[in-house]
Amino acid sequence: MFKNYIAGEWVEAEGTENINPSDTSDVVGVYSRATRENVLDAISAAKAAFASWSRSGPLQRHSVLRKAADEIMARKDELGSLLAREEGKTLPEAIGEVVRASQIFDFFAGESLRLSGEIIPSVRPGIGVEITREPVGVIGIITPWNFPIAIPAWKIAPAICYGNAIVFKPADLVPASSWAIVDILQRAGLPAGVLNLVMGKGSVVGQAILESPDVAAVTFTGSTQTGKHVAAASIEHNRRFQLEMGGKNPMVVLDDANLSIAVEAATNSAFFSTGQRCTASSRLIVTEGIHDRFVEAMTQRLSSLVVDNALKPGTHIGPVVDESQLQQDLDYIEVGQKEGARLHFGGRRLERETNGFYLEPALFTEASNDMRIAREEIFGPVAAVIRVKDYEEALAVSNDTPYGLSAGIATQSLKFATHFKQNAEAGMVMVNLPTAGVDFHVPFGGRKRSSYGPREQGRYAAEFFTTVKTSYSLA
Repeated sequence: MFKNYIAGEWVEAEGTENINPSDTSDVVGVYSRATRENVLDAISAAKAAFASWSRSGPLQRHSVLRKAADEIMARKDELGSLLAREEGKTLPEAIGEVVRASQIFDFFAGESLRLSGEIIPSVRPGIGVEITREPVGVIGIITPWNFPIAIPAWKIAPAICYGNAIVFKPADLVPASSWAIVDILQRAGLPAGVLNLVMGKGSVVGQAILESPDVAAVTFTGSTQTGKHVAAASIEHNRRFQLEMGGKNPMVVLDDANLSIAVEAATNSAFFSTGQRCTASSRLIVTEGIHDRFVEAMTQRLSSLVVDNALKPGTHIGPVVDESQLQQDLDYIEVGQKEGARLHFGGRRLERETNGFYLEPALFTEASNDMRIAREEIFGPVAAVIRVKDYEEALAVSNDTPYGLSAGIATQSLKFATHFKQNAEAGMVMVNLPTAGVDFHVPFGGRKRSSYGPREQGRYAAEFFTTVKTSYSLA
């Protein structure tokens, strides 16, 4: 039984099995589900620990973050295998995610030594002004299942770096990776109560976090619907909140695009990680001059992809995360066909040597931007090709979405690439690259219904995890 971690102690509660989506006979482990009382204890512990941790020195924070980064990197193969078993992304992708988590902890170890402020003169003679950043308080961290190590890392690391205390709720579907990170951090020397792990259902654990007046801020990544609930609950307590939610990201392919680059970017964006990324490009917006060649090349590329057990060498696409998500993907494939789009390739549930949630990547053609498959986030290996006349129409269709996380364009034109970067209504723009894939030291986030609040990652994380104080003194 893997226990919750509260006030520096491992606390047992009723457990649930964590199942491998590549092989449903493989139980990754049994993980405790916290009760409401467990969550309240964790919040109390964090509040008590904050008093001293918020005054800790930069070397102490650096030491914890540095040790965590080193251990994560040293165990990348082991942790990558664990991640692949519980979430279903391929082993190379999983190991890559673990490496990124290590890099994030390493980055914020450095940031802890670069904390700074400003001293400026007042407009009034003989008065000095200091502008400093201080920790916010108890941070509620709620993370999704699709990046069970990287997303917790890019929330936990800056929270620690800037002197906050944490109550951390990972997705109920993937507790193993988060448990491993917390275990590493507590052994790295983090004082009791600074980081508390409460695993379990959002309706119990997440709700208890949202209802507590002692939680000063909540950072959430997940569905748009749940994000709205987090926002409403946070406003009730006048707390700050940060939301990263859905995406319906476009990949524009222009007539002048290098076809092989365009196909590889689209394939990576739409189908790798089983399409289970908020940055996945499920709308492939293609101008008519290259449309037929692009579809043909995409079909050939998709037919070469191997869908199989995430741990099996040579697998390109692992299983969908669970039966519920698989059924949602299949339902959307049926919806697309009923709306008049043509299922050009794939879309079938697959049988493999081990019993799992395998889905053949699905490519629709003859789709329009008003169809549900082009409006709603599917969160699976499903993409729709939308034919457009020219760049101007491509840009208009690209921006015609309630979301605004990431956008991509494949072109050899400097003019169109520059114009797209300036006019795409998205927080991140990629030229001749997949829409998924942002470095660990740069800001991550979007516009519209995709995001709310300050950006995550890099130095921009300070905007959420610290509060600014202005102090005056008579010289």
